[in-house]
Formats: sequence, C-alpha cells, structure tokens
Amino acid sequence: MIKKINKNADRQIRHARVRKKVFGTIVKPRLCVYRSTNYIYAQVIDDINGKTLCASSSLALRNELKGKNKTESAKAVGADIAQKAVKLGVSEVVFDRGGYIYTGRVAALADGAREAGLKF
Repeated sequence: MIKKINKNADRQIRHARVRKKVFGTIVKPRLCVYRSTNYIYAQVIDDINGKTLCASSSLALRNELKGKNKTESAKAVGADIAQKAVKLGVSEVVFDRGGYIYTGRVAALADGAREAGLKF
C-alpha cells in the first residue's frame, strides 16, 4: 500500500526541535512565520509574558497586494511587521522560520523585514 508523506507533520517536528532553542524576550522578541497554501502570516512574540506584540499577514493586506504574487506579498508582509515592531520600540528580533526551509516566501519575508529596519 502506498502511504502519502505528511509534510506538515515533518515540519511540526522540525519546528518543535528549533523552538527548544529559539526563545523571545522583551528586549529581543521572536518573529514567528506561518506559511499556508495561499497566505503567509508573521507575529512578533514575547515568550516570557506569552504575548503577541504585533502581527501581520497577506490575508490582512490582500487589498493592497492585488496583482502581486506570493513571494512579493511575503516581502510586503515582512515590511509591514517590521514597521509595526519599530513603532513598538523593537529593533532586534529572533527569527523563527516555523520549521520551513529558509527559501522562497520565508526568505522574502525576512528580507522585507530587514529592509524595513529589523535586525536579526
């Protein structure tokens, strides 16, 4: 019998392994990325208090992103989350790629955040 490989289960294992080491503080919160089939989401999280400081997604920005492909949308989400974080006084973050490979949309989001002023 042919078994279908569950890529999301493998990603969750990788994510759990990375989360053992990656931890966000008040001074240096965690920039967490989630990539679905159609959209990309990003949050800046303070793990000590368990609070989400700010969030952005291509779903929330979809009116502004009409006509752009997924990679361009991810870069715009990165820039948006960086602007929100800088308004809150956050200049440095720890990047949590969520178990995804650092390429394509995840890398574009990181590049957009770096260009907008976040350091990681």
